[in-house]
Amino acid sequence: MAEAGLALLVAAVSGLVPLINIELYLVGAVVAVDDGALVAMAVAAGLGQTLGKLPYYYVGRGSLEIPWFKRRARTPGKWAARAEAWRARAEDSPVWGMGLLAVSSLVSVPPFMVVSVLAGVVRMGPVAFCTVTLLTRTARFLVVVFAPAWALSVLPA
Repeated sequence: MAEAGLALLVAAVSGLVPLINIELYLVGAVVAVDDGALVAMAVAAGLGQTLGKLPYYYVGRGSLEIPWFKRRARTPGKWAARAEAWRARAEDSPVWGMGLLAVSSLVSVPPFMVVSVLAGVVRMGPVAFCTVTLLTRTARFLVVVFAPAWALSVLPA
């Protein structure tokens, strides 16, 4: 259970600070824990990432006035025009916006931090944001922990 708690903490911090990589942490855990703990860690990491991205979402909504977050939430140059087009389309079609959030959360393209801010800008509901993020991040982390475990199981010893 301590593994899941630590994964939650690392994931929440990595959601806030992009330099910390939860995927590397989880891959390292593959060799140290059993499959049951890997599932718990993947779910905990999904929850931690959801919590870690909430401040970016609230910056996009204009509800959070923390200068550090506002600086981190600014879209980089090449993404600025794309983000504006996505914002316009997401405001016109909320389902498209949730789809974009799901794809970004699952594969990190476009950058998930940018899309988290965009979700706040287009006024996606916080329950929808958290639900989509939790489900897709958890799915991502299940793949991250079981792909190496599967590869280790099929390699000759």
